[in-house]
Amino acid sequence: MQNSALLQFCYYLESTPLNAAIQNNFWVVPFLQSIHILAIASILVGVLLINLRILGIHGQSEPIAAVINRYQSLIWLALPVLLITGCIMIVGEPARSLTNPAFQLKMLMLLAVIFITLLFQKKWHSNNSFTPVNTTNRLLAILSLALWVGIVAAGRWIAYA
Repeated sequence: MQNSALLQFCYYLESTPLNAAIQNNFWVVPFLQSIHILAIASILVGVLLINLRILGIHGQSEPIAAVINRYQSLIWLALPVLLITGCIMIVGEPARSLTNPAFQLKMLMLLAVIFITLLFQKKWHSNNSFTPVNTTNRLLAILSLALWVGIVAAGRWIAYA
């Protein structure tokens, strides 16, 4: 059974002028989805290159901090784009998203992977030496990659759940 407060919020969003504008303009959702996908792609590139460096698979000639500094802007500039486009798409079909278990799982994974990303940035902030990577950080890098794959999969699954 769905949470009644969540359903009430969905009903409220469905009655807003923004919802009506999204529903009445056929191009809005495909346009927002395209921007959303491009932002995800930007984040995935940055995350992949950072995590591959932490795992020692790519970019071993550079310190981890240099790789993080180079690609963190891809992540932190694209996340607000994801937030904005995602929120607008949610307003367009609130019950389809907010009550969907795939969407809720996606949000939990997103919070976890943002936390991991912040941990990495804090650990290697301005540490331009070639410090060895411990097993915990390697496992976190693998978990980060797995969470991003899960986020993309859950995002696609929203359409079918």
